Amino acid sequence: MRYVRYLCIAIFAVALISVALANRANVALQVLPTELSGMFAVNPSIELPLFVIILGSILAGLLIGFVWEWVREFGDRAEAAKQAREMRRLQREVEKLKAEKHEGKDEVLALLDKAS
Repeated sequence: MRYVRYLCIAIFAVALISVALANRANVALQVLPTELSGMFAVNPSIELPLFVIILGSILAGLLIGFVWEWVREFGDRAEAAKQAREMRRLQREVEKLKAEKHEGKDEVLALLDKAS
């Protein structure tokens, strides 16, 4: 299984390197449309190689997706934590009730009852 993972990583790395080599030309990346930049009297543009823009967009999309999924699953994680707290509380209560049940009995018999 480890070799399959290494093979997949190698194929992915070769694909990324080939994309980077094929898209080395510089392109102008404008942050705002020309209409909006005229209104604010700014023209933010950056000259970057195309592969940097492509890979940066993929990375930004992955990060946004991870954060979105983390926020979406917050309710599930909170519910699981609540159920775990409730389970621990109930286990403590069961242990307390078992101890009260065996109070005043012989210790050996109480241990045998507790084990079953």
